[in-house]
Amino acid sequence: MLTIKRLSIDDAKILIDGARAKATEIGVPMCIAIVDESGTLIAFERMDGGKVTSTVIAQDKAFTAAAARKATHDYNASAQPGSLAFGIHTEVGGRLSIVGGGMPVSVDGEVVGGIGLSSGTPQQDMECAQAGIDHFLAQL
Repeated sequence: MLTIKRLSIDDAKILIDGARAKATEIGVPMCIAIVDESGTLIAFERMDGGKVTSTVIAQDKAFTAAAARKATHDYNASAQPGSLAFGIHTEVGGRLSIVGGGMPVSVDGEVVGGIGLSSGTPQQDMECAQAGIDHFLAQL
């Protein structure tokens, strides 16, 4: 029998809480998306002041991280001209993100979902996503 670990809505809220705390600390209002292992949205928060365009970008970053089982920034180098993966960001209806800020969420080595942040620089988005994951893992 297979046992699949899944993120619950409560888990998603914990991830958002950790990411929001870091975003507040650095003074950048973010859009924060949490998806399950298939990339389907579980929870979303647009902080006051989060960019309107970032609502979709955060969700696409979370989708990419969960569905591809890798951080969005890991796609960046391999998606440059001359690379065999050049243009990968146009796949899956344009939903694959190669911009930093999307990270898979893993429990015991198994990807159970993804977190995506947008509104800051890619580095700020990555920092807040990692803070969300760290906060979540500290609760386990």
